[in-house]
Amino acid sequence: MQTHRTLSVFSYSLHVFLILLLFYYTTASGFGSMGPITASFGQDGFFCAIDASGKQDVICWGKNNSSSSSSSSSSFSSASVYFSDIPAMASLSGGEGFLCGILANTSQAYCWSPNGQGADLVPSIFRTIAYSHIAAGKDHVCAIRGPYYSEHDSGSVDCWEIVRTANNSLSSKQSILFFDESISSRVFKRVVSGEGFSCGGIREGGLVCWGPNSASLGISGVSESFIVLSAGRNSLCGISELSGEVTCWGDIDWSIGPPNGTSFVSLAVGARHFCGIREDNHGVECWGSFNSSSIPKGSGFMALASSDFRTCGIREDDLVLDCWVANASASLRFVYDPPLELCSPGLCTPGSCGERQFAFNASILHEPDLTSLCARKDLKICSPCGSNCSEGFFLSSPCTENADRVCTACSLCQNSSCRDICGLHSTSEMKKLWHHYHSLVIIIGSSALAFLLILIGWCLRPCTVASPQEDGTKKQFKSCIGKPELETDINADLHPPPSVAPCPGMAQVFRLSELKDATNGFKEFNELGRGSYGFVYRAVLTDGRQVAVKRANAATIIHTNSREFEMELEILCKIRHCNIVNLLGYCSEMGERLLVYEYMPHGTLYDHLHGGLSPLNWSVRLKISMQAAKGLEYLHKEIVPPIVHRDVKSSNILLDSEWGARITDFGLLTSSNDKDLSGDLKTDVYNYGIVLLEILSGRKAYDRDYTPPSVVEWAVPLIRKGKGAAIIDRYIALPRNVEPLLKLADIAEKAVREKPSERPTMLEVASSLEQIVKDGLIL
Repeated sequence: MQTHRTLSVFSYSLHVFLILLLFYYTTASGFGSMGPITASFGQDGFFCAIDASGKQDVICWGKNNSSSSSSSSSSFSSASVYFSDIPAMASLSGGEGFLCGILANTSQAYCWSPNGQGADLVPSIFRTIAYSHIAAGKDHVCAIRGPYYSEHDSGSVDCWEIVRTANNSLSSKQSILFFDESISSRVFKRVVSGEGFSCGGIREGGLVCWGPNSASLGISGVSESFIVLSAGRNSLCGISELSGEVTCWGDIDWSIGPPNGTSFVSLAVGARHFCGIREDNHGVECWGSFNSSSIPKGSGFMALASSDFRTCGIREDDLVLDCWVANASASLRFVYDPPLELCSPGLCTPGSCGERQFAFNASILHEPDLTSLCARKDLKICSPCGSNCSEGFFLSSPCTENADRVCTACSLCQNSSCRDICGLHSTSEMKKLWHHYHSLVIIIGSSALAFLLILIGWCLRPCTVASPQEDGTKKQFKSCIGKPELETDINADLHPPPSVAPCPGMAQVFRLSELKDATNGFKEFNELGRGSYGFVYRAVLTDGRQVAVKRANAATIIHTNSREFEMELEILCKIRHCNIVNLLGYCSEMGERLLVYEYMPHGTLYDHLHGGLSPLNWSVRLKISMQAAKGLEYLHKEIVPPIVHRDVKSSNILLDSEWGARITDFGLLTSSNDKDLSGDLKTDVYNYGIVLLEILSGRKAYDRDYTPPSVVEWAVPLIRKGKGAAIIDRYIALPRNVEPLLKLADIAEKAVREKPSERPTMLEVASSLEQIVKDGLIL
């Protein structure tokens, strides 16, 4: 069966030049395809991806089986996540129960299975040959000869078979079924493999298929060229080089066909579904038999791979892995929880990137030791530019040579260029509407208003001569109604810069102009958050450092005099700890109060637990629990006098570039006496106990969607009855040993006891958690 896409003249002119330039670099993932992420097929399928460490190592994760209990709640088995001891790879391709790749150092083919039987499933005759492209099918593999890191990636094809024995072990042999004289003289640019067939795009254009099942695809006389090919068991889809649209062949039984008129840059195929990455906004669309509600919305992807029951992708914003089910029944039987690792967004290639492509810049990952995602300095990852954004976002910056386009939330739209995209009314339009609506009223009332103004002016005539003091008062009044420059000058007089010496250690004094430039004038699209103190902005200093700038609002400035600000600075400058968001510097010019802190690229713990960001596995959650406790312990025990946080919550625990926990937004004023201080410290312990319950359960501290809404009222009775396992987050795969999580539950129960005297100190909490982490039983 063939699904045909008709090309218009306009579509041809728009896409032909772009797609020709993408031809050498665009990659796809899926059964039979080659990419930075792939999946094996069958009941024991697993995923593998090239990581973003710069070493081109491979990480793999497998399937968790689950069964429904009599109470209709799902109970998941131990996680089957693992890291393979396999060589560094330049690319990957998945077959049924095995995977293949091209070695990063030698360009040689390498195939393996998860059970370790038959470590290298490549026949000895082919092991020393360099290959530029590889495609694993159900029981065979085909590869194109030629060095992988060559800009001329075309050559002849070799194929071999994967042989299965009675005990399900695998071996390989040179293929007779897939030796075809008609293709021996062909020069191929790419190849894919399915069940009993392989297809390849030839250098001079067109599509050729071979193998015992190739005739069932119904492909004959196809002269069109394709930038991406992706094979299913009995089907094939390709992305047209001219239009970017999808054409499919073969035995495809689906209720929803490929999107018409949509251009794609990547494809992945499962047992009965296809998914693709759109060219414009890098969003995912799927067709065939699939669960549409599970497809991520509003998130762009760099690469995809599909197994029989699952699709996983590498998100473009953070390179974190994200997986979703192919159909509703699969979600009850199979769970693929990927490891919390960053993966390569594409394949490393030589040469420069073409037009409408960008070279992926590793610096956006905020890893200080990571300068490249490729094992060699002369390689780069060329990715297709996005030209549009998902619904609810507008294009705020176009794609450049080293960065993709930037999409900003419509809630931050501030000018006419984005209002039409976001569906917002401009101020001028509203004014015109208002003027039209009230024009009649204005005309009728104009005469009466003029008379009234003359009368008021006559009555106030004796007051027109003002003293200098009165004149100053008027200036202050004017500054409050629209003269920000004048207001700044007055505040500068009221609150001069502090006379204290610069902060000790690493902190420094910043100029206001410097921080204005670093935050783009304190624009909303640079805003990280806001609170009672003021606003927090993301900033890039002239030396390239990313920092967070906390800007006090007017209310804070009015209620904080210069001496109080100096005292706060003196305390903040003394605080230096690996589990605290440390102060880097400050600015006190023109009445402003600005504090410059370390930038935390992974956001807040709250956002990862409740806000839709990437989920955290149990190892990371346990580490965060311990580090947050040690940060609070530092404030309570190491600072003299002790500092009481007063607002411990998951949104005040930030995550740094290494997913380490950092405490922020702690109070600076200590209690007036020892009795009050002791109680306040135990209040911090109570609030930290709530955070532990959030980490364990995945529930918010207070959520009206649950009964009872308080996580404490719900979890504590269960823990005290010895049923702590019932509160463990069921959306995260359980570790092999749940004992550390039960110990965590016991610590949380003690921390939230009603009587402060029965709660442990932060020192005791931190010591207990440190011991759990040292035992390493969570792995």
